[in-house]
Amino acid sequence: MLTFGLEEEVFLLEREKPSLQSLYYLAKLLKKNPRFYFTHSASNFTQGKDIRISLMSGVEISTEVKKNPRQLIEDLKARRKDLIEACRDDCLIIPLGSLLHLSAPTLTCALQVHIGGVEDIDKTYKNLAYFLPLLILATANSPACNGKYFGLSYRLANSFAIGSLKEKDYFFRFQDLIVSRRLKTIEIRVFDPIWDLNRLEKVLQAIEAIVKLDKFFPFSYQQYRELREKVVHYGYCKEVEFLYRELCKYFPCPKELFLQPPAESVWYAYQKMGLRKTYLALDNAYRHGIFKPVEKNTPNPRLWKKIAGIAFYYIPKLPYVSWKFLKEHGYI
Repeated sequence: MLTFGLEEEVFLLEREKPSLQSLYYLAKLLKKNPRFYFTHSASNFTQGKDIRISLMSGVEISTEVKKNPRQLIEDLKARRKDLIEACRDDCLIIPLGSLLHLSAPTLTCALQVHIGGVEDIDKTYKNLAYFLPLLILATANSPACNGKYFGLSYRLANSFAIGSLKEKDYFFRFQDLIVSRRLKTIEIRVFDPIWDLNRLEKVLQAIEAIVKLDKFFPFSYQQYRELREKVVHYGYCKEVEFLYRELCKYFPCPKELFLQPPAESVWYAYQKMGLRKTYLALDNAYRHGIFKPVEKNTPNPRLWKKIAGIAFYYIPKLPYVSWKFLKEHGYI
């Protein structure tokens, strides 16, 4: 039986950068449902020189294992509701692959899809990889670097946590598509976070259709690298048209899903309204499904909240986080 799971990462901003106060919101989430959110939430931090920009990166919430995309979306709605309640109006919730006004390859967020119950790992992995350059476009949502236009996804081009596929190594952690050592699932790591659940459900339905196919598609690592490079920078192009036509044989879907990635709406809003209002629009879209700025005054981060987050979220989870790291990287 096929199963589906999802991990969603977002930025929590009091001002224009994440702070350690993000841990406070996760502590409130953990208090609401300790048994669930101990393993279904996570904090992320920057690395190397990016620490000078911001120590804190995004936060993560994850769903239960579900049997189909509809159930998965309903579960994600519940996870989002809990996160929104934990944050209240004290911060902006920003679903982006990277923040528009910064340039930091480790200050990024992703949306990861897990597929379990797969009988033929090799076939399913390569079939998903075959269509992945097209599917990338449906969620590409990281259009700027240092406030300047980059392409559809700065994160996909620069993040340390992903990259083009390694031949004969499905388990290598930092690539677009992996076989998870810990969960024993196929994990699609390439998607940027998006606010639109209808769009996300179509992507999940396309994935389900591909996974259920019996045929083998002619996957090529070289072709994947070339197509990935094109779509990340330039979007939908003639080179991926054949993938769209092929997908529609098994999952008919509108071409606009790929022609009009979320990154285009975000960049247009940024040009028209500036940074603050674009972030307000993203926050409102995540909370209420409407990409339109709604003004709010988020208070400055408070030291006691940062300390509380470290004490009641980060420290209690440290043993689990350490075990998870060792398991995912094959040390145990």
